[in-house]
Amino acid sequence: MSAPAWSATAEDALSRRDFDRIARYIYAQAGIRLPPAKLTMIEGRLRRRVRATQHASLDDYCGWLFEPGNLDAERQHLLNAVTTNKTDFFREPKHFDYLQQVALPEMQAEGVRRLRVWSAACSTGAEPYTIAMVLDAFARDRRGPDYGILATDLDTEVLAAARRGVYPAAMVEPVPAALRQRYVLRPRDREREEVRIVPELRGAIGFAQLNLMDDQYPVGAPMDMIFCRNVLIYFDKPTQEQVVRRLAACLRPGGLLFLGHSESVAGFTLPLTAVANTVFKKI
Repeated sequence: MSAPAWSATAEDALSRRDFDRIARYIYAQAGIRLPPAKLTMIEGRLRRRVRATQHASLDDYCGWLFEPGNLDAERQHLLNAVTTNKTDFFREPKHFDYLQQVALPEMQAEGVRRLRVWSAACSTGAEPYTIAMVLDAFARDRRGPDYGILATDLDTEVLAAARRGVYPAAMVEPVPAALRQRYVLRPRDREREEVRIVPELRGAIGFAQLNLMDDQYPVGAPMDMIFCRNVLIYFDKPTQEQVVRRLAACLRPGGLLFLGHSESVAGFTLPLTAVANTVFKKI
C-alpha cells in the first residue's frame, strides 16, 4: 500500500529561502526573531501543518503558503507553530517571594482593596495560576485585597490549555505543599497522573489573545502589577523598548512590572525604577 501524500521523507526539508520568508513574516507579525540557527526547529514544527493541510512536503506547503491570500489565512497556525511555550509553576520563585513578602503587604498598607494583575504571554497558564495562588492565600490568610487576573498570549492553542487548567501531576511539584493542598485537585482515579486547578482560581482569571506587537494593549483600567517574563529575549532591542514602554503605560503610578531574570531594560528611557531584581515600579 502506498504511503499517504503527506508522509515526510528524509529529503523533505525547509529551504533557506522559505525559512527566510517565514522569518520575515513572523518578525513583522509578532516581533519574534528567527535566526538561521532556528531553521531545523521551525522545520520540525511546520511538519504538523504539512500533515494538517495534506500537502506532499514542506516545499509543497511553502509554495501554497506564499500564494496570494493563503499567508493571512494560515497566520494563526504559523504563529502557534513558532511560539516557544516554556513555563512552570513558581518559575523564578524569588519574584513570588517578593510578591508575598513585600509587594502585597505594601499595597495592603496603601489601602488597595482590589488588585488588577496581568500575566502577559501566559503560555499554558502556570504563571497566572501561580500568581492566583499567592494572591488568594494572602487574601484569605492576611485579609488582603481581592483580585482579578488577566492572562494573555499570542498562541490560541496554549490559551485553550490554560483555560482547562489541567496539568501533568509532576508539573505542580514546585508548588508549596500547603498551596498544592488548597488549590490543586487530584482525580479520583489515582492512575490518572494529572491534576486540575480548583474552580475558584480558574474563575478569577480571564484568558484572552493579545499580540505584544499591537500599538496599544486593550486591557482596561490601569494594572497594579504586570508579569511579562522571559518574553523580551525573543525580541530585538528596539522592539523590547517599545513593548516595555507600552506595558508601563498600562500600569498605575506605583504599579509593578516583573520581567524575567535574564532580561534587562538597561539603556531604555522608561518611567520605571528598579525595586528588586527585575522588578520595576512605575514612577
